[in-house]
Amino acid sequence: MRSMSSMASLNISLPQSLKDFVETQVADSGFSTPSEYVRALLRNDQKQRAEERLEALLLAGLDSGKPLEITPEYWEAKRKKLLAGRRGAGVHRSLNKAKTARREK
Repeated sequence: MRSMSSMASLNISLPQSLKDFVETQVADSGFSTPSEYVRALLRNDQKQRAEERLEALLLAGLDSGKPLEITPEYWEAKRKKLLAGRRGAGVHRSLNKAKTARREK
């Protein structure tokens, strides 16, 4: 949870009917303040938009061409190709450590 010192203010004007609605929601839904309620609405909207974007990307991926069968062998070949292209850059050491860590689990 963020501290109040990192919060920024945003003032909005609402018609009385919406102000009444917000106040009712705060009272009925267990929110402490109208700001807390509005933050929850905004977070929910952010989440919904992120999910819609993910769904669009997944659908685009499905329509992107012939599917590949992804197997452990496929990933190993990809890893070896990456290591061959990155020799001397220190990248292979961190990849090998990650692979060793996965095996130890």
